[in-house]
Formats: sequence, structure tokens, C-alpha cells
Amino acid sequence: MICRRFWHFALVVALAGCAGTTSPHVRDNDARTTPAAPPTQRLAGAEHESEDFVDTTRRKVREFAHWLGEEVNDWFGDKPFADGGKVSHGRLGIRASWREDDGSSTSVRFRARFDLPNLKDKAYVFFGQENERELISDQPETFSREQQLLRERRSADQTGFLGLGFNLRDYVDLRVGVRGGIKPYAQARYRRSWALSASNSAEFRETVFWRASDGLGSTTAINLEHAYSPSLALKWQNAATLTKETDGFAWSSSIGMFKTFGDTRLLSLEALASGETGAETDVGEYGIRLKWLQPVYRDWLLAEFIVGHFWPRGHEDRERDRSWAVGAGLEMRF
Repeated sequence: MICRRFWHFALVVALAGCAGTTSPHVRDNDARTTPAAPPTQRLAGAEHESEDFVDTTRRKVREFAHWLGEEVNDWFGDKPFADGGKVSHGRLGIRASWREDDGSSTSVRFRARFDLPNLKDKAYVFFGQENERELISDQPETFSREQQLLRERRSADQTGFLGLGFNLRDYVDLRVGVRGGIKPYAQARYRRSWALSASNSAEFRETVFWRASDGLGSTTAINLEHAYSPSLALKWQNAATLTKETDGFAWSSSIGMFKTFGDTRLLSLEALASGETGAETDVGEYGIRLKWLQPVYRDWLLAEFIVGHFWPRGHEDRERDRSWAVGAGLEMRF
């Protein structure tokens, strides 16, 4: 039942993204089958229908999240979800990408956090669908396969998950959960940020994780930021993951400029590199990525466009390839 509802809402969101981009020819054909009306009146009516449809879509997604919160809350006691329950960090996204060396792919990701009355203030439930390796290792979004425009196979790379988190202190939390096939995993996470000066800041993240297939691992992330102005900043982002499967540790690094336009529009240009320290080729790939993010309806339906050029090199390749890549995504926040 949960899976059927989830995929239904994912499809509805895809249609919502298309609703705002109906071509003029379609509107003209519709006009010929209805009584004549002034052009301004027809345009206002079309916009009103589009707004109603998108708002209804978001309301249905929120209703699904609240229904799920009510169901899970009942597992832990008799206090109703309406008595202080809350859904936060809710996101439902659809993305399509293409890389010259890797082909095309589409993905659907969903995640939300539920503060439940029956778990009081220190615990919460999280639920969604993500890339399995990135979910368990707590990989920063900057270095996700989705953001690097790498192909994802839904059956092999993505997984549904459900878990329980505990806030031990302001900077520490523990999470235990299950993913596709009822496979358990656990995480201990530490996150801290500092203002080094009026224009410089730093962030540190450490996640120690466990999964039944290969035991313990860890991900360390360090980010530095220098603000030239309130709307322009230089960011240097780094992450390293250590598991039994990696040769040494897998690392990723990015440095780039980020320019905001208002509160919700963002333009960035980054240089990226990634690899494994113990591999035959230390730098597996480097490249550049240009990204634009903006709302397409109110402030909660966002569109993202990415263009990149990468130079990958496999373990058995003597020379590096060159690869153009493009991607587009639509994300609903609720």
C-alpha cells in the first residue's frame, strides 16, 4: 500500500511540473472547442487552473506524509498524531540526466522526518527513498551520483528506507533503520559548525555507520566558506568515506563560487575531483559543473538545471575520457 501511494504521488508531481509549461498551441486548440471569451479572461482562467492543480498535488503529498506519520505514531502509544505531531524536511524530487560516457537515467527520491507525540522530544522517525550507498554512508549531497549526473539503476542503486533517530545532544544523534529487503543499518552522527570570522565559516561532519553486509565504516566531511558579500561566496567542500570495499578511502572535493539572487535563486560554478587513495588511479574523475536553481511555482516547487564536463578514467583505462553531461530536476518541498 505504501509503495503504491508513493509512486502515485511521484507521477502526479511529474505532471505538476509539466502543467506550468503548456504550449500556446494547446491553449489555442482548447479555445476552439469552447465558447469565445476575451483573451485576458482565458489567460486568467488557465493560470487559475494550473495553480489549483499544483496546490492540490502538494496537499495530497502532505496528506500522504501525515497519514504515514499517524500510522507510525500508533506503533509507539495511544497519543494521537494531532497532539503535537509534525512532518518536517519533506521533499519529493524527480530527476533526469544524461552523460556522454554513462548514458541516461531517471530517479525519484522522497524523504521526510516525523516528530511523533508518542516518542516525545528526543526521538523522531524518518522515511523515504534514496540511493542505498549514499543513504547508509551519509554522503554529502554535493557528491551524490545525482549531482554528479551519474547513471542510477532503480533496482540496484535506489532503496526505500524507514528508521528511528535519537537526539542525544545538540550535535549528536543516533539512527537505526531498515532498507529494501528488511536489511538493517545504523549511524552515529556528529555535526558542528563555527563562525571563524565575520566572513569565514567552517563545518565538520562525522558519521560512523554499520551495515550487515560489510560491517563498520565512516564518512568525514569538512566544508570551508568565505563570503565576499551577502550574495557571493567561495566554498570548498570535502568528503572521505572508509569501508571494507574501498582501497584506502574514497574521497571527493569541490571548490567553487556560489551566487544567490534573492532568497531562492542560486547560480554556482564548481571544479570537482574524486577517487580512491589506494587505487591504481588516485584521481578517478575530475570536471566542472554549472548549476542553476530557482522556484517555478511559489517558493516550494523548485527546478534545477546542471551542465557539466568531466574527465573520467577507469581502473583499466590508459587515458582519460571526456564526457559532457546535462541534468534537470523538479523538487517539491512540503
